[in-house]
Amino acid sequence: MANVLNEEKKQQVLVLGRLGWSLRRIQQATRIRRETASAYLKAAGIAVRPPSGWGRCEPKPANEVITDSGAAKSAIPVIPDPLDPNVNCNPNPENLSTRGKAKPTSKPANEKEVITDSEVIPGASACEPYQEAIDLGLSRGRNAMAIWQDLVSEYGFASSYQSVQRYVRKRRGTQTPEARVVIVTAAGQEAQVDYGTGPMVRDPESRKYRRTRLFVMTLGCSRKSVRLLTFRSSSRIWAELHERAFRRLGGATRIVVLDNLREGVLVPDIYDPTLNPLYRDVLAHYGAVAMPCRIQDPDRKGKVESGVGHAQKTPLKGLRFETLEEAQAHLDHWEQRWADTRIHGTTKRQVAAMFAEEKPTLLPLPLEPFRYYQYGERIVHLDGCVEVEAAYYGAPPGWIGRVLRVQWDELYVRLLDPKTGQLLREHVRQKRGWYRIKEDDHPKRTPLRTSQLLWRAGRAGSHIGALCDAIHHQQGEVGVRRILGVLSLAKKYGTAAVDEACAAALDMGVQEYRFVRRYLERCPQAPLSLQQVDPLIRELVQYRDFINYRTKEIEE
Repeated sequence: MANVLNEEKKQQVLVLGRLGWSLRRIQQATRIRRETASAYLKAAGIAVRPPSGWGRCEPKPANEVITDSGAAKSAIPVIPDPLDPNVNCNPNPENLSTRGKAKPTSKPANEKEVITDSEVIPGASACEPYQEAIDLGLSRGRNAMAIWQDLVSEYGFASSYQSVQRYVRKRRGTQTPEARVVIVTAAGQEAQVDYGTGPMVRDPESRKYRRTRLFVMTLGCSRKSVRLLTFRSSSRIWAELHERAFRRLGGATRIVVLDNLREGVLVPDIYDPTLNPLYRDVLAHYGAVAMPCRIQDPDRKGKVESGVGHAQKTPLKGLRFETLEEAQAHLDHWEQRWADTRIHGTTKRQVAAMFAEEKPTLLPLPLEPFRYYQYGERIVHLDGCVEVEAAYYGAPPGWIGRVLRVQWDELYVRLLDPKTGQLLREHVRQKRGWYRIKEDDHPKRTPLRTSQLLWRAGRAGSHIGALCDAIHHQQGEVGVRRILGVLSLAKKYGTAAVDEACAAALDMGVQEYRFVRRYLERCPQAPLSLQQVDPLIRELVQYRDFINYRTKEIEE
């Protein structure tokens, strides 16, 4: 208990509580804080009137003065004593609808009755004419703030938010908030990010309504928030939303607090989490670092959790939009009109004013936006290359059969060590089907696995082995994939048919995998006639010229 009262004050508080006085009125009458009075009343088992229990002590009516000689005496009102048990101080429900008006009577007033100011009764709530709109908002799950904002915007409601809050509390009862610890951060130091549930928006592809995702970034000092909507999420979209939020704020914070969602954290760990590489590089581009929370500890980023809930319950609850741009415009208008101009409950200051003080402390934005890339893991093939979008890039010697991490964008392909992240090779992007191998990476002798592959081709058939040896002799490690293609044809058409096709290729001097494949596609069981072979050879000659040109490009 905060304060200890003497016996006289204690009894006075208990008597007023039994009379049904509110805590605010007890404080005004006794000069005792509401918290102290509430503690004494609860200890005595006396029910405390809720904040919505408005009322006044019903005063005794003025004495009626009946004249017997034609001269009326003035009526003297009697002031009730709150400590008198005979005084009725219980709130009169009729006062809520007739405040400030004279109490109606069944007969008109005459000269023998005097109506005094003690009979003036308070008026009705200003929200009564808007009861249908308020009930509609409550049925959609909107809170008191959202309902008040709708009344002001759509109906020109002139009363205060507190009147709507009291009226809504009467309609659905009081809700006691749970206590939370306030984390104080320096200006420009921290931002908190999270996903929430957005409104229903019509998908332009399916033309059906689908649920969107709400991205929120909240500054830890000023509570300024940036809210963005998106249909889907990925590691790149998650990083792009951060970049858009930084651009809207005009700067970046030094720390970004997030939970352990997959787009940002690959392996959660309180001491050494593994971040998504793309997300980590985007934050580093803006000078920020990520700080994931503990697992199942949302209170660490309670400011953005509150910002997500505020947006879900206030501007977006129960609404649908035809386009994502329309929904974003509605959210931006609400952000500027209501969210930025509100007085924050913790700081007791306007959000826009606090953000104006915090904005100069944010880190300056870089001149160029981040260059996004894709990343993944690739196995080094027998030809010493990894495949990225149907193009092939050479790895250093010794990596055949092992896994490498690969990053690529519109200009470059980078091969990284999977353990240390060290850059092994960087190649310029190539067209589909093209190779990019450094001269130093060509093997000095045939690798063991390539020798085993040629041995398998010789076992499949004499002509198959001869053709595969010729391909490897002419094209080197680049021809390993074509040797594998010849062996795959043997599984599909049989070794006899493939061996015959390879014999035809050797006789005609066209030592190409494509000749064998076309030969089998046109005549999988019988030999081709001269009329069928001639156009095939002309096609292969053009293809061989293309191979020679590509080989020169690789060497360069």
